[in-house]
Amino acid sequence: MIDIKEGVAAAEPAVTVAQAEAHGLSAEEFEKIKKLLGRTPTYTELGVYSVMWSEHCSYKNSVALLKTFPREGKSLLAQPGEENAGAIDIGEDLGVVFKIESHNHPSAVEPYQGAATGVGGILRDVFTMGARPIGVLDSLRFGPLNVARNRFLMDGVVRGVGDYGNCFGVPNIGGEVQFDAAYSGNPLVNAIAIGIVHKDQLARASANKPGASVLLVGSSTGRDGIHGATFASEELTEESEARRPSVQIGDPFTEKLLLEATLEVIDRDLIIGIQDMGAAGITCSCSEMAARGNCGIEIEATRVPMREEKMTAYEVLLSESQERMLVIVEPKYESEVVSTFQRWGIHSKAIGKVTKDGQFRVKWNGEVVCDVPAQSLVLGGGAPVYVREQKRPEYIDRLAAMNPADEPEPRDFALAVTRLLASPNITDKSWVTEQYDQTVRTSTAIRPGGDAGLLRLRESRQGIAAATDGKGRYCYLNPRLGAMHTVFESARNVAAVGARPVGITNCLNFGNPYKPEVYYSFAESVAGIGEACRTLGVPVTGGNVSFYNEVPEAAVYPTPVIGMLGLLEDIDLRVTVPFKQEGDLVFVVGEWRPELGGSEYYETVCGKLGGELPPLDLAAEKRTLDFVVRVIDHGLIRSCHDVSDGGAAVALCECALRADTPLGFEVADPVKGRSDQVWFGEGGGRFVITAWPERADRLVDLAYDAGVTLHQIGKVTAGDFLFDAHAVKRTEAKTAYFDSLRSLLSTTADIE
Repeated sequence: MIDIKEGVAAAEPAVTVAQAEAHGLSAEEFEKIKKLLGRTPTYTELGVYSVMWSEHCSYKNSVALLKTFPREGKSLLAQPGEENAGAIDIGEDLGVVFKIESHNHPSAVEPYQGAATGVGGILRDVFTMGARPIGVLDSLRFGPLNVARNRFLMDGVVRGVGDYGNCFGVPNIGGEVQFDAAYSGNPLVNAIAIGIVHKDQLARASANKPGASVLLVGSSTGRDGIHGATFASEELTEESEARRPSVQIGDPFTEKLLLEATLEVIDRDLIIGIQDMGAAGITCSCSEMAARGNCGIEIEATRVPMREEKMTAYEVLLSESQERMLVIVEPKYESEVVSTFQRWGIHSKAIGKVTKDGQFRVKWNGEVVCDVPAQSLVLGGGAPVYVREQKRPEYIDRLAAMNPADEPEPRDFALAVTRLLASPNITDKSWVTEQYDQTVRTSTAIRPGGDAGLLRLRESRQGIAAATDGKGRYCYLNPRLGAMHTVFESARNVAAVGARPVGITNCLNFGNPYKPEVYYSFAESVAGIGEACRTLGVPVTGGNVSFYNEVPEAAVYPTPVIGMLGLLEDIDLRVTVPFKQEGDLVFVVGEWRPELGGSEYYETVCGKLGGELPPLDLAAEKRTLDFVVRVIDHGLIRSCHDVSDGGAAVALCECALRADTPLGFEVADPVKGRSDQVWFGEGGGRFVITAWPERADRLVDLAYDAGVTLHQIGKVTAGDFLFDAHAVKRTEAKTAYFDSLRSLLSTTADIE
């Protein structure tokens, strides 16, 4: 007789340490499980622990550091990490619910479905809190487009993001697409969703009432996605291509019906709690909801609607089939909830009940196959917590010693500008954004292509601005400072439309945390994000950690992606990137420093990666942000664009090229330095703005009062682009900027 607790099915043999290790658990973790249970787990229980203690679910190698983020704020409606998504109070009885998640590993194996189900999952996180989704953004990274495989991945990911969002009926309002050899074979696919909720209808992910019914609603359960959580918690290898069953299959039409039914039962106050079935499926939603409510959950797994024959309890519990929810409801409302979902064409079935004993208990045809403490499975409970060894990578000092000033000034300034405009990291991304529905629901006030997307609220004059930013190259060169730059760039992006930053969600994309150099970069990035957020006074409302982003050759760059939320009190005061009219004066707000370290210019034009990153004066950055938001609120400026990749030269060109009519500019160097450092440097936290000539004096006075540097550098014209004595033909700049990406993507073979 095997040593198992009385009541657990003896039909399932106890497992070995070798089987545990094959499930991604260490020998030490296997011993911890045996100690928690007082016995050896069954095979089904091993599967349950393997997914719940995977990095993807337990955050075991990251949570200790994540707790150092600023997580408090008077506007928070949900504590970070305790609900499906973060929530911010924006007044007028309204809250904004938002969250970012990664789907990197699935997208590397099956780009279309990997990206599509990433969008579907993040949407469910938002509407399970009672919020109607009003917008999505995506942050994407691929290897160089001269490689056919990278073009294949990009095509599939973009179609997956677009098709799911378009069918579901939510506008895509922005994001970013970046390219670097560091992402070859391991693309990053991060998606953020935003929703609006009345504060009194905010739903919770908790099972806190013994005797309540446990309902599974949504699609039937299949074998797709089994061990998806553990798949996302290991490095990508050649074997990954053979693991397509670990990639879920999405159905956006079902999700749209699931949305409407879910919001109806929440609006009618028919449920106690609700949670999306994402990673680890039924296992995760049951154990986490039970643990949050200090209760237990018991289910009969054979009641789960299945779409495949001869499934086992192990498969049912670990399946990550999409478009499913776990709903907790009082028995007196059960029939009403079931009929509501059925009216929307959604399956709804009672599979168990909430118990007092704190156990996650699973029966299969009446026999107990899993009986473990719910708290032992979850983050903040029995799941292990580690702080790994750190080692500063040797390359950091070597690359920092490189000096871009050793390079000669560009002989052909115009050629340098057009090369930057043609760089995949800078060039127009309309090929991507045109595949997304940008205006469905008619709330989009600023479309993709600007610094931030902007959504109008129907019940308010307010607008919600959102941007995603990641600076992988910066974080590779200096993880802490690079992460701080990332936070401030995302803040500048929402400020550039007139919005005040109010909160962030982050997606932290790194390699294997067991490698000391990787963990060092992770720890430093977390510290940098925390410091920047404390300066801005914005909380980290939640997010996602994605480790093991590696192929056999190397890890991706350390890439923390920041999703920044901003609040614009009067949407009619919004400002956009394009120049508006000939004769407007051109200003640059912020410090002008001669820094090219880590810049797009140094890599694209000079062909080198390195140099010291631009330093950050946190107080000055905050003053500049506040000043820009203030002058927009006062109606003093006509256009605004933050200075980032490519420096002031690229920012100026983008303002002109995106104008409704052919406009140019004449500008002069305000600091009298080297042409490359002046026009291509990326430091200083700057903005390019334009203003009416008659309002210039008022603008200057406000800048002086705010202690902000303001340079008047020229004016908007109807001609070409003039930088001091350097002329860039508008037609050549336009071709470089708008045609380069389409040209690259139209090829079929590898390009030398």
